[in-house]
Amino acid sequence: MAIEVREADPAEFAEAGAVTAAAYREFFDGTQWERYLDEIADVASRAGRTEIIIALDAGAIIGSATLELDGRTSPDDGPLEPDRAHIRMLGVHPDARGRGAAKALMTACESRARAAGRTVLTLNTTDLMRAAKTMYEGLGYVRGPDEPLPGGITLLNYSKQL
Repeated sequence: MAIEVREADPAEFAEAGAVTAAAYREFFDGTQWERYLDEIADVASRAGRTEIIIALDAGAIIGSATLELDGRTSPDDGPLEPDRAHIRMLGVHPDARGRGAAKALMTACESRARAAGRTVLTLNTTDLMRAAKTMYEGLGYVRGPDEPLPGGITLLNYSKQL
């Protein structure tokens, strides 16, 4: 069966968040990242400001992405430039990887950004997420300047002209 990609309904927020947090859990050790995993899982808190896109296989949610068009995941983040959209928290459950869900989510985010008149799509990842980096680069995303974070993690910035 083909992967279905669409905007999440509010009744699906908890499941989408749990699936996406499960996708990230393997990359973070210890309790210092539990707060971020909780933020990833809390889809409802950002859904009013962003678009939540889900990937389903046989009716089950296997991944999601948060697309920032007009709002940001956190009200504390500054506004996006008018020509930009930004992808956050893209993840596919470890048991569902290799089926094309991440690429389908990326394609959906690109389409929605274009439809909203955006000409640049940006995202961040880390060196730990090797498969994601390979996918982004294969989809035409280009590295920008790195952004060091507390705790020894460095965000790798990517962008793509739409």
